Amino acid sequence: MSVNARAYQQYRNSVVETASPGRLLLMLYNAAIRNLDAAHRAIEDQNTVQANDCLLKAQDILLELMSTLDMEYEIAKQLLSLYDYMYRQLIQANVKKDVELVDEVRGFLVELRDTWQEAIKRNVSTSTSNADKTQRVCVKG
Repeated sequence: MSVNARAYQQYRNSVVETASPGRLLLMLYNAAIRNLDAAHRAIEDQNTVQANDCLLKAQDILLELMSTLDMEYEIAKQLLSLYDYMYRQLIQANVKKDVELVDEVRGFLVELRDTWQEAIKRNVSTSTSNADKTQRVCVKG
């Protein structure tokens, strides 16, 4: 690995390690969306290997989102059901190489990301304790 590549990797690690739970949540949503965009293009290009890789990465992100839910909140239970549905849809998308299923899940993730982004922005402007409480609904910590 080159010096520049190592420096970039250290920077990326630092960004993740110092991010708030809300920021980490948004990073996960954005990464899943990027992978679904790449999977969509790969399916259209009939590049099944790349499509598979990108869909598996998006599935892994959904598993991470599911595993970090704080189930003491009712909304977390609802999110778990939605994440599980999206996960199963991505399995089917991968098996069938179906861009419609990919796009369906992408739409859910974009809507969730935008909603959480707005909630985090509003809570940061009101008070830190409220922002922390809202972020814990989705992310343990």
